[in-house]
Amino acid sequence: MKKLTFSGGIHPAGNKEATEKKPLVALTPPQLLYYPLSQHIGAPLKPVVAVGDAVAIGQKIADTDAFMSAPLHASVSGRVKDIGNYVNHTNTPVPTIVIENDGLDTWAEPIHTKNPDEMTPDEMRKIIREAGIVGLGGAAFPTHVKLSPPADKKITHLIVNAAECEPYLTSDRRVMLEMTDDIIGGLRYLMRMLSLNECYVGVEDNAPEAICALMEKADDSMHILELKKKYPQGSEKQLINAITGKEVPMGALPMDVGCIVINIGTVAEVYHALAKGIPLYQRVVTVSGDAVMEPKNLLVRLGTPFSCLTEECGGFKKEPHKIIMGGPMMGIAGVSLDIPVVKGTSGLLVFSEKASHMPTESMCIRCGRCVNACPMHLMPTTLDLYSRLGDLETLQKYNIMNCMECGSCTYVCPAKRYLVQSIRMGKAKINARKAKEKAKEANK
Repeated sequence: MKKLTFSGGIHPAGNKEATEKKPLVALTPPQLLYYPLSQHIGAPLKPVVAVGDAVAIGQKIADTDAFMSAPLHASVSGRVKDIGNYVNHTNTPVPTIVIENDGLDTWAEPIHTKNPDEMTPDEMRKIIREAGIVGLGGAAFPTHVKLSPPADKKITHLIVNAAECEPYLTSDRRVMLEMTDDIIGGLRYLMRMLSLNECYVGVEDNAPEAICALMEKADDSMHILELKKKYPQGSEKQLINAITGKEVPMGALPMDVGCIVINIGTVAEVYHALAKGIPLYQRVVTVSGDAVMEPKNLLVRLGTPFSCLTEECGGFKKEPHKIIMGGPMMGIAGVSLDIPVVKGTSGLLVFSEKASHMPTESMCIRCGRCVNACPMHLMPTTLDLYSRLGDLETLQKYNIMNCMECGSCTYVCPAKRYLVQSIRMGKAKINARKAKEKAKEANK
């Protein structure tokens, strides 16, 4: 089998050994669960329950009329204890529903009872929206939106991202090994929804068992492709290039080149929603890092505090110094283990002070390693310079907004420059200026 890849990128240590062979463990939900109302890209939700209301598993607790959004469902049965502001995964106080678990696991009625084989594509999309499904790779883009391309965009390729190129994370691998039938069922529904006769699943070559499991169950319409282990292989544009050879132009979307890219875990959730009427209420989370006593892959109810995950893993063998939600390259640094698991939580990493040490940066030596590593073919050292100077016009000239903040440049920099942080700061300034100009124009 030919191994596919893209140009650029890096080869960080995988560090997957601690969890890659460990089967899923279903975590018993705690007494209190916390549901932030912004767990997706798009419009925030509003509660459809009140304090004191009884709820059941799978019952909708928050929604909005906005198309670019995804409703939220209770992951336990019990009562709504509070609706107020609590810190979420972005370390920001946001409106949150708190549910007190009654321990009975009483289920609500399924979100539908119709045979999915008798559904139209539009009916399937509506159920996917009703199920609150978003991209489970971390971006949390509403899946029904991704599956609703404009009429002028002809989709030719359904590509499934099973690369899991971030170090430490093995949650997608366990989904492939333990929910194989669900994935195959989800692929069939997705192809029918998009009127396609085939699809492509990209898996990195460091997951041979997962490749074999998928190939054993896949039919001739499902192409299981082996990718070279490289970061960021799982990024949409890089995955499209590796599998199809197509280049997504700067500023364009995958659908502009006829592609839709969906995470492998999301495919399984599509099956759960369409075949069983079950909304997204739990997900697989890898818990790892050198501070964790016994790293594991956990099946976790949404709303569960991080502290419950680390307790299930035996606590800590080293003093925890840094918490990351997601992978070490593009994850979000946390400030507390009180933060709850949300739809985009693919991993929880806890590191000691030694493992999370940030080296002191020095002057750029013009070696060009960051340029060679950049998968978007940008000039990170130039963006870093003008970001620190505050020259927003030049930053835009050098296409700073096309940076996906993957961290490849920072990883290879021998001067230990904080390139991603600097570029992120420049992007934030540009966005702030645009927002200010938009507000000024609206007030005229």
